[in-house]
Amino acid sequence: MLEIRILGPGCPRCHELEKRTINALAELNLGADVQKVTDFKKIAEYKIFSTPALVINGQVVCSGRIPSLEEIKEWLKKAAGQAGEQ
Repeated sequence: MLEIRILGPGCPRCHELEKRTINALAELNLGADVQKVTDFKKIAEYKIFSTPALVINGQVVCSGRIPSLEEIKEWLKKAAGQAGEQ
């Protein structure tokens, strides 16, 4: 199962990233543990400089912008493929 973290203070941009990520997971029929991280100390641990950010399986794939649904789907497919190889 994929581990996904949405990093941000809970602003509208963060909510949009969460919505797109959940839609991408549904379209790809993938299961994932999706959590929002709003604590600034925890966000700082990922060494990002701007939010929102998307973290898949511990790797920051995007920060400071809202990626398109298609971009998110590509990252999820890649991560799901890697998880299946392990």
